[in-house]
Amino acid sequence: MLRIVDHILSVAAKLTPMAALDILLVAVFIYIFIINIRGRRAAQIASGLLILLAAYLASVWFRLELLRTLLATLAPYTAFAIIVMFQSEIRRVLARIGRARIFTFGGRLQRRETADEILMALTYLSQHRIGALIVVERDTGLKTFVETGVNLDARLSRDLLLSIFYPGGALHDGAAIVQGDRIAAAACFLPLSMNPARLGNLGTRHRAAIGITEETDSLAIVVSEESGKISLCAFGEIQHGVSVEFVEEQITRHLAQPLAPVIRDRTPIEIRRS
Repeated sequence: MLRIVDHILSVAAKLTPMAALDILLVAVFIYIFIINIRGRRAAQIASGLLILLAAYLASVWFRLELLRTLLATLAPYTAFAIIVMFQSEIRRVLARIGRARIFTFGGRLQRRETADEILMALTYLSQHRIGALIVVERDTGLKTFVETGVNLDARLSRDLLLSIFYPGGALHDGAAIVQGDRIAAAACFLPLSMNPARLGNLGTRHRAAIGITEETDSLAIVVSEESGKISLCAFGEIQHGVSVEFVEEQITRHLAQPLAPVIRDRTPIEIRRS
């Protein structure tokens, strides 16, 4: 970290077009990192590191040799500490960079039937207040999460989705992961979001939906078994009480557009248990 500060100061001293580009790129990476840790415990850790950095600069300025020596001794280990403490945030940043179209290889199955089958299942599940969690894969592969559930690799259909989430069934708990026009697996375990800014009184199913979209560019659809309301998650954001028509619009954009799904502003509907 100290080397980065020294490098920025030296570059600023002799500002050239390439130096300006260098500073801009560093600023972009810092901005992405801040966006990913905002509202998380990692933000407090980052604040602690900044305090230590400020203490080091103060020790140099006021010639506090003992404090400077202590902090300088710890400095070589900060890189390893940062990797350990910010491993989830670093993974998330790298995943977002990898989502750029210039780094994406292969295509996606963009079939209208995929959205239609999901929407028909959602309509039934919502009307009968049957809890469900459906994750639609996009560019970031979900193989890691597929392996945590029961492998199906079956053609996506309304009836199969209803069978998976039938109350009391063996596959009811967990998520169903959709890859293209097939259901890859059911009863899958997903990472739970730990972001206090978005959790509120949400249950496990909704927290899992937010968690998977924080780590990947997938689209997660949740049906609450308490209220029958449909919630939509994309890129770590959740929208409650959306209509089937809105879900259809987002699934179509999710499968066909290079840009992230845009969740419109609506009045949130609090769901206390999923």
